[in-house]
Amino acid sequence: MPLTGRSGERTQLSLSGTGEARALPDWRVLVVGGASGMGKTGVGRALARRYDVPVVEVDDIVEALLAVTRPEHLPEVHFWRTHPEAAGQAPESVVERQIAIAEALAPAIEAVVANHVGTDTPVILEGDYVLPGPATPGGPVRAVFLHEDDEAQVTANYLSREPAAGPQRHRARVSVLYGRWLAARARAAGVPVVAPRPWGNLADRVAEVLGPARGEAAGRRPDGGPGRGRAAGDDGEAQTEHEVRSLHGEAGPPAT
Repeated sequence: MPLTGRSGERTQLSLSGTGEARALPDWRVLVVGGASGMGKTGVGRALARRYDVPVVEVDDIVEALLAVTRPEHLPEVHFWRTHPEAAGQAPESVVERQIAIAEALAPAIEAVVANHVGTDTPVILEGDYVLPGPATPGGPVRAVFLHEDDEAQVTANYLSREPAAGPQRHRARVSVLYGRWLAARARAAGVPVVAPRPWGNLADRVAEVLGPARGEAAGRRPDGGPGRGRAAGDDGEAQTEHEVRSLHGEAGPPAT
């Protein structure tokens, strides 16, 4: 429900089911990125409820492209369907393929982002293959990336989500390596990287690094609670920084 103030600046209010006015964010697209098994879907949905905006999943963009193109048109996007056996290769090789797919998808994702900015329709964009490129600190496109560097924890995440598959250690290794690459790209672009744990306050910590929404006092959460006043990713313990091993020229062992 747009309102026009004396200065002509538009302020937006969203009415909840109880008729309560809720502040909307000052961004138009919020990118929630990170590798598989990091908690993106859960926090994306929590933030969607918090800001009263819809979620677009990058997986849906991939499925749409697969439906309207052929492998010769977009070979990278079709790769897992045309080469299913490649998923069992060495984790480093699988990560290289993940990176190639993310880069091939970038123009399609950027088109979706531009559409939401151009039509002034806020949305959360979540997925494994989204890159930090479209983000502009303080601008209409914001981003946050989640990264968990503990392979045992990621394995446990998969086991909890897909118990019938048993421990997926190879998949967890791929996820951590790919996540390191994404995290390095995000930091280089000035995009915050947040540790998923503790899960209970992840949405609050992500909202904190994004800053207050319209109509929301600085240092206070949209639910009226006080801000935690901690840095992005701070879970009460020292945050671990990670660098990427030799993938696309970004080298360095993980710091401890």
